[in-house]
Amino acid sequence: MQPSLRNECHNRDMLYENPLYLAEEAAALDLLSDQRVALGISRGSPEPALRGWEAFGYEDPTESKAANMAREKFDRFLRAVRGEELAPADPQQFGPGRRLRIEPHSPGLERRIWWGAGSASTAEWAAQQGVNLMSSTLLTEATGAAFGDLQAEQIARYRQAWSTAGHGWTPRVSVSRSIFPITTDLDDLYFGRRGAGQGDQIGIIDDTRSTFGRTYAGEPDKLIDELKADAAIAAADTLMLTIPSQLGVDYNLHILESFAQHVAPALGWVPAGQS
Repeated sequence: MQPSLRNECHNRDMLYENPLYLAEEAAALDLLSDQRVALGISRGSPEPALRGWEAFGYEDPTESKAANMAREKFDRFLRAVRGEELAPADPQQFGPGRRLRIEPHSPGLERRIWWGAGSASTAEWAAQQGVNLMSSTLLTEATGAAFGDLQAEQIARYRQAWSTAGHGWTPRVSVSRSIFPITTDLDDLYFGRRGAGQGDQIGIIDDTRSTFGRTYAGEPDKLIDELKADAAIAAADTLMLTIPSQLGVDYNLHILESFAQHVAPALGWVPAGQS
């Protein structure tokens, strides 16, 4: 496989975004979808290209770190989403002193924006910005503690920072997990026989020792016990499943159905309309 200039991820990578254009796109989509958009944003994964953002036309005159660039853009994006008038208007059309906000504007969208945080400190920063927390399957921390315990501490620090900031509404917190109930021979072939679910892993990402969460794979009863013992799942209010898209739509639907049928009810999940 040829290396790619840019790593793709499921959320929006702020390094490669024009903040105001993204805010307009998000607002338009939110209005078209009857205000059901939930938008996850992060600074992006480590990229294979050297200063790859410059290849996409985004120059950084201060030569700051990628994380700083992403946060600066995210701040401008949030201000636009919240309806701040960021651009001076043409005085010949609007008179002197007028400023413009993005159009369209979707009130309430700012409460459905999530920041993908990879550490406890970035989770605290997300709380200060007033956005929901999305914590994935890795943390740029490695203390020897279990991944779920590290992530539970991250969530606790986020909620404390949120309370201190006094935003006046209750945010959502999600954690992501790779979970594969083994209910068929094909499930066993894909996930059982290759040793999935053997524990957390320690690796290096962005020159930082990091903890990568384990893959959960096994028979439903075994998964239920293991997931109930995961401190971060207990602390979060939303669980996102990471699925192997390369295996195709039909098989991924099978994974989701198996989880919904055999595992999720034991964790307290109730289908919409049945609560």
